[in-house]
Amino acid sequence: MSTTTTWTVSGMTCGHCEASVREEVGEIAGVESVTADHATGEVVVTSTEPLQRDAVAAAVAEAGYELA
Repeated sequence: MSTTTTWTVSGMTCGHCEASVREEVGEIAGVESVTADHATGEVVVTSTEPLQRDAVAAAVAEAGYELA
């Protein structure tokens, strides 16, 4: 059973920002899909199990942004 979680990311301003966040978050074990919207700051992650906030925050930070 998949879990879908919406996170808020600050600092995204364009499509390139979205792609960076999608790429880094997508590398977390168990992640099935990631969408990002810089206009709303929302990142929606579908995974095989609930993700730890610290793991998502670290991936977002690696992309150069901050989990709100």
